[in-house]
Amino acid sequence: MALRKKNAFLALANSYLIDSPQPSTISYWWNIGSLLGLCLVIQLGTGIFLAMHYSSNLELAFISVEHIMRDVSSGWALRYCHANGAAFFFILIYAHMARGLYYGSYKSPRVALWVIGVIIFLLLIITGFLGYVLPMGQMSLWGATVITNLMSAIPYIGMDLVEFIWGGSSVGNPTLQRFFALHYLLPFVLAALVIMHLIALHEHGSSNPLGITGNIDRLPFSPYFVFKDLITVFVFLTVYSSFVFFSPNSLGHPDNYIPANPMVTPASIVPEFYLLPFYAILRAIPSKLGGVVAMVAAILILMILPISDRSIVRGNAFKVLSKILYGLFICNFLLLGLLGSQHIEVPYVALGQFATVFYFSYFIILLPCITMLENILFYISQQNK
Repeated sequence: MALRKKNAFLALANSYLIDSPQPSTISYWWNIGSLLGLCLVIQLGTGIFLAMHYSSNLELAFISVEHIMRDVSSGWALRYCHANGAAFFFILIYAHMARGLYYGSYKSPRVALWVIGVIIFLLLIITGFLGYVLPMGQMSLWGATVITNLMSAIPYIGMDLVEFIWGGSSVGNPTLQRFFALHYLLPFVLAALVIMHLIALHEHGSSNPLGITGNIDRLPFSPYFVFKDLITVFVFLTVYSSFVFFSPNSLGHPDNYIPANPMVTPASIVPEFYLLPFYAILRAIPSKLGGVVAMVAAILILMILPISDRSIVRGNAFKVLSKILYGLFICNFLLLGLLGSQHIEVPYVALGQFATVFYFSYFIILLPCITMLENILFYISQQNK
């Protein structure tokens, strides 16, 4: 017997990376998971070295970032790799979740896998927001002020909770220090959840585009899928490097290169582009508390997909109505992202409310109805044969 199978630790690595049987039909959409793992490694590596030079002091934070950019050897590369890595991390996780939605990867027996994935997504949003505050530019300060102030909508304890988060009467030095501490620690919690995600995946294996059992035809992970993953890794690194070295600031906000000034409010306060859909949902509800609840619910509602999808067939590969509904949902989500970047004025307010209603209707009303209708049509077609 090979050493990789006899040794306890090597056998574990072997079962995940070499002999793991995967459905032969999985496409390049399944490669996004490995790219997300690469993004996590990049973020952890660059973040640890950036933390060695960053100062979590309100007066020194912006200057320390400039010091990293100008004085630290290859500090500019570290900073740009970390900032653009966060953007690519979110782009890939949205693509990963979109693939899961289309191919029904959330259905039994992979419910635990999906739920852990949603928790990872929520934690990633929190971690990304905390990191956005650290450079202490204009958008960092006002973004932190606006988002943390949302907690004041909670009845009875709202203002006390906000002041607890701030560590005072406004965003100040205690706020920045605790944000930095949490931003440094949460990625390691994220890494632990990713390991749990992999364990849950390993239990039942990957799903496949056909929506049927993959046990009929499986291939070992190495060398077939290792080589396939390497192709997308090289493509990703090419695109990622192009942004880092040739257009490093195109995915960020220019106001964040202005030192934070609590006396000057930016013309428009917006989060990073990857959080704009949820920001649009927050603004679509006139009530402050309702907006906060809707924004959080927009993420957590993903967990009900295994229940709301009533289809007897996994995925949308052979379902016309579900494909149309899925396309409308993706277009609606992109519309929410566009609306989140606009000022609160006509016609964006009404459009945002319509898009928000459609977003929640997809999970609660449209998906259950469409999948049950397809089940009925399927049974009718079977009886007519």
